[in-house]
Amino acid sequence: MYQILEQAIISGDILLKEELTIQCLEYCNQNQVSEEADFKPKLFKEPSYASKCRIVDPRELPPRKDFDTDEGLATLVHAIAHIEYSAIDLALDAVYRFPKMPMEYKIDWLIVAEDEIRHFKMLKAVLDTLGYEYGDFPVHCGLFDAAEHTADSVLDRMAIVPRYYEASGLDVNPQIIKKLDNRRKHPLVKQLIDVLNVIYEEEIDHVHKGDKWFKYLCEKNALEESIYFEILERYKLLSKHRPHINVEARKEAGFTCSEIKKLGAKECK
Repeated sequence: MYQILEQAIISGDILLKEELTIQCLEYCNQNQVSEEADFKPKLFKEPSYASKCRIVDPRELPPRKDFDTDEGLATLVHAIAHIEYSAIDLALDAVYRFPKMPMEYKIDWLIVAEDEIRHFKMLKAVLDTLGYEYGDFPVHCGLFDAAEHTADSVLDRMAIVPRYYEASGLDVNPQIIKKLDNRRKHPLVKQLIDVLNVIYEEEIDHVHKGDKWFKYLCEKNALEESIYFEILERYKLLSKHRPHINVEARKEAGFTCSEIKKLGAKECK
């Protein structure tokens, strides 16, 4: 299965990624996957979208344009689609890179990969209708870098990817919907809001899965869950400015009020 996973991760073809992900999930659900003790995962030199996207430093990304124009709306859709595309490979890599994790873990992240593929395809449909394609705007590779930096530690991976980056998405998503709401009468804006609502609900579950496996690893290794903040500090993420903390969504995803306040929320009950 790991060779199939590798093929899925490096492929830039979304339909092939989907087909291979389904195949891997079928293997896991039938308990056909061995640990393959001699298996050594590869470090990937570049993200799978490198063949279709121009990768730039985040500081070089053009400022987001007004959403009142088709191009402005397309830049927003493209940015979100890029996050979802990146999340596909991160979910697949979580299975590929840590083969000794339990079967339930493998199934969880393959299901997440399926969700992210569906999210990307929904956003791509909006982008197509606007007259643009994935790859028409420059992107950064921050999530690919996060995968690379956490390649040696599944604990760090669970802390940094689902419990930091995806959880940050729960903070941002409702703010984007709020900004778009006054243009809801525009059919494509309405379609985008509907897609963002689907993503929001399913991302809560993704963060919850990350929370579950983070806590599993803490218990297994006799670690205090407060190590989360030590990990964020080590990756220089603790001091990042968080203008809005989505308290209810984070609680639903498994965060404690103590953690949520430490991340910057003024209140949590």
